[in-house]
Amino acid sequence: MFGKKKNGKKEVIAYVHSHWDREWYREFEVFRLRLLKVFDNVLNLLENNIIPSFYFDGQVAALLDYLELRPEKEELVRKLISEKKLFIGPFYCLVDEFLTDGICFRKNLEIGMKIAKDFGCVDFVGYLADTFGHSRNVPDILKEFDIDKAVVWRGCGDFSSEFKWFGINTVNLVRGYFMDILSSDIPIKEKAQILADNLDKIAEKSSDVLLLPIGADHLSVPENIFEQLDWINCYLYDYEIHLGSIFEYFDKVKFKEKHNEELRDNSKTFILPGSYSARTRLKQLNTQCSYKLDLANKIQYNFGSNYENAIEYAYKLLLQNQAHDGICGCSTDLVHQENISRYNKVMQIADTIIEEIKFNQEKNLSITFGSTDKYKILEVERNMIEPNSQIIQKRKGFPTELLHNVNKIPVTEDYTTIYTLIKEFNADGKNSDLFADNSNLFNSKIRIALENGQLNIYDKEKCYKNFIQFIRCKDYGDTYNFGPVENDVYEIAEIKSAKVIMNGALRSTIRIFTNFFNVDVTLDKHSKLLKFKIKWLNLLSNHLWQVRFNLNNPVKETKSEDMNLLITRKFDPNYNIRENLPQSKGYEAKTNTAPMQRFVWTNGFGVITKGLTEYEVYKNTLNITLLRSVGIISNPKNPARTTPAGPPLEVPEAQQLGENIAEFAIGFFPVKDWAEYVEEIYPQTVLF
Repeated sequence: MFGKKKNGKKEVIAYVHSHWDREWYREFEVFRLRLLKVFDNVLNLLENNIIPSFYFDGQVAALLDYLELRPEKEELVRKLISEKKLFIGPFYCLVDEFLTDGICFRKNLEIGMKIAKDFGCVDFVGYLADTFGHSRNVPDILKEFDIDKAVVWRGCGDFSSEFKWFGINTVNLVRGYFMDILSSDIPIKEKAQILADNLDKIAEKSSDVLLLPIGADHLSVPENIFEQLDWINCYLYDYEIHLGSIFEYFDKVKFKEKHNEELRDNSKTFILPGSYSARTRLKQLNTQCSYKLDLANKIQYNFGSNYENAIEYAYKLLLQNQAHDGICGCSTDLVHQENISRYNKVMQIADTIIEEIKFNQEKNLSITFGSTDKYKILEVERNMIEPNSQIIQKRKGFPTELLHNVNKIPVTEDYTTIYTLIKEFNADGKNSDLFADNSNLFNSKIRIALENGQLNIYDKEKCYKNFIQFIRCKDYGDTYNFGPVENDVYEIAEIKSAKVIMNGALRSTIRIFTNFFNVDVTLDKHSKLLKFKIKWLNLLSNHLWQVRFNLNNPVKETKSEDMNLLITRKFDPNYNIRENLPQSKGYEAKTNTAPMQRFVWTNGFGVITKGLTEYEVYKNTLNITLLRSVGIISNPKNPARTTPAGPPLEVPEAQQLGENIAEFAIGFFPVKDWAEYVEEIYPQTVLF
């Protein structure tokens, strides 16, 4: 027998599950055909009382995928749910917590719980067993949906199995959700030894009742699971395993220890932070879709339009892309090609709803969801030039009113020039304060100047010398982790020259030429924000590209957007990952990188990005990742992570060779005003 011959055996509640990534190292339709076999077996085991219950991974999407091809099983599924043998929801899909915003996270729960309740499920846990760390704002959102339980794993430090996380009773899966030992071919005695070793580690952090997951990624349930556990129990001195449910465990244990912080500690588990910057294009599309779809939803709600089902359909497409192996960029190239197709569909739906409602309302009507007393310059599309506006772009196309009028069809003669105009919103009547020449761009609030080969920023009377640099270094990592080269030195772009490419009363732009790429910097009348757009042809594999901001003081603390709220993070500015690479198996290097959604602020300085979702702190610098090029899902020789995190599949499209675009804005302002400045980049007002 295995164990330490203690008095009495501890109760072990084992719950049967299968962690279901809809797509990852294989594509959605491939995994779905596997799902048919896995869940056919699960339903058979449940129907014949071979297992008491099955936990379907905290989501409903996998069940819907199954029933789409097995509609004849729906009656049985509903029966098993009503008998509390099958548990689904509360999420529609298991989304990442740091690369998605609070709007989508709530929609995920709203849609998921509506579907789960329709199937008859009433018991819910915030099940986040494989998410790459956990947002400190998640517990509050769970409470909004009357969910008072959560299960987590990655990102927990030296925690107990049971703790209160911002008031939510939370289980830390000490040994993870991945326990496939019963599906292996090794002798039962060896299985008992392996389970005893794992249970000893769980017991160190648990009360007298232990929770043991039985299952793994895309794994079926052994039909002889009861017989195996009977034999294994015969070999165990200290534990008695029986099959039950997560809810049985929650009912039996007490939650006393408290942890009130985000869960991103990687000392015990990998949090795979390189996923914040893998496949930048996905993050950019996700951000664009999220806020455009939210705007479409608000507009259609405001006007009572009948687009609710279209909005929900679009959210489902968006949420399918936000599963952690999707939005994190850690899947095959074919998976991410399908992601981009879904994003395009979401944008088509959102844009069409907005344009349709515009067409159906009176001309020149304004819809405003934010404050109306702030000065703004907004972009509109017209098929004619309007007074008091500035042309910033033009293209050939059909007028919007023809495209959305069901009583007309655009014909060749209607094909015309479409202008993108900028117009003043709540104009102050003052003359323009903009000035641009071949080395300066400024207004009364802020200035950027090319001086002596450096980019200097002037905030009122204060000068920040050599404030902006563009840097790159080698990356021998993978889609999960940046892989620094120990003695690598950052290349710094040479600033060569600049010239004016737009000079207007409302908006001006200068183009800065470097040996890396060209950088367009735009400034609007009266704005405090300098807006940057970099469009370049990337020809370098295995590289990390960043924009560096050289601040006057060390960066010890940041405030960044998380679930549409600001959170504070502390940093050791002197920490250097290259000096702290792991030397033994099972460890992941700590980093000074962190996720952001749209905004990060430190030392009086703020950055707003369009889908750039990673920042790094080092000494007195704040660095925003522009692009990270790698070519493998999981590199077994990644210097920052000594153990594989997935299959070593080559994914050449993750190198992001070819054309890339990065956009961000910067300014100096109090952090309390952050939402106002984000709104300038993501306007909540539509002008007709």
